[in-house]
Amino acid sequence: MSGADPARAQLDAAVIAWTREPHWTRDEGRFDALALALFAFQFAHCAPYRRFCEARGRTPSEVRTWQEIPAVPTGAFKELSLTSFPRERASYVFRTSGTTGSGAGRGALLLDTLDVYEASLRASFARGVLPDLAAGSQISLQVLAPSTAEVSDSSLSHMFDTVMRDAGSPDSGHWVARGSLDAPRALRALEAAERSGGPIAICGTAFAFVHLLEELDTCGRRYALPRSARVMETGGFKGRSRAVSRDELYAWIEDRLGVPSARIVNQYGMTELGSQFYDSVLDVPSAPRRKLAPPWTRVRIVDPNSGAPVANGELGRIAVLDLANTGSVCALETGDLGRAHGDGFEVIGRDPDAEERGCSIAADALLADARP
Repeated sequence: MSGADPARAQLDAAVIAWTREPHWTRDEGRFDALALALFAFQFAHCAPYRRFCEARGRTPSEVRTWQEIPAVPTGAFKELSLTSFPRERASYVFRTSGTTGSGAGRGALLLDTLDVYEASLRASFARGVLPDLAAGSQISLQVLAPSTAEVSDSSLSHMFDTVMRDAGSPDSGHWVARGSLDAPRALRALEAAERSGGPIAICGTAFAFVHLLEELDTCGRRYALPRSARVMETGGFKGRSRAVSRDELYAWIEDRLGVPSARIVNQYGMTELGSQFYDSVLDVPSAPRRKLAPPWTRVRIVDPNSGAPVANGELGRIAVLDLANTGSVCALETGDLGRAHGDGFEVIGRDPDAEERGCSIAADALLADARP
């Protein structure tokens, strides 16, 4: 749990308890109360965020609902450490890839505890990727990403290693090492899965799948994985030399692995957030595909300039309030465009102006008043 601050410990415990409830129920009163308490705590303990809020006339005495909590652009995480605990207590750091936008800097999420972070990711992964896996059961988790032993500051690798410890069968493993696809290991695992007929989940970024599929094309391999097989990809459809559309990738996966698009889940997440959002296709297969938000989060689609909510179905920037971000800032404005879709949302792509705007706001509102 988080250090010696009793208020923070109480907030952490409340969020962890919510993640462990077996049924996801949206409770607006409960969410609003926790969000306002967390905002007040972060306003008091994170000086850059306090300056950001004060510049907008938003303080705990003025804010009445979670929708009024000021959202920080994710680009701010490239400029300074946004922590609601003493910086010297940071025990873990997750860094962004640094591949988005023109800036060379890498954003960083600093944590003093992994308790809330891991509680959130476990619950969301189980709901989005493993909804049919009985409690205590195991699945072959094959990961197209390096382990945390190789990249300790990767939130993605940390997520995969955490769920692998929880639910991975003994044959689970990583198909990427030292920056390259371990093709022999991948082929052996695919052949074993095809023979055994047991449950398997293959997870990785979109372009990691491209490398795997290109290898299968080169060696002329096709597999008929069991009907229970599922694929989870985390986006990243633009590589160094070309782009692949989601439809193209999904058709390619079905052709080479035998996993239909209805069994392929996209995850929407980012280093700066403590929670992730998954496609609904495995959890609610009878309904249209959309991202579902865990009940300890809220997603709004807002006008990039005014920050006001846009009408249902209209394009806007994705803003997230994540109660799992107890140690940093709970309200974030992403650099992504999306639309509300029923009880969920869809991600359309990057806002080309997001990087410049995020860094500009960080430099102006967060840093301008940081004088002795």
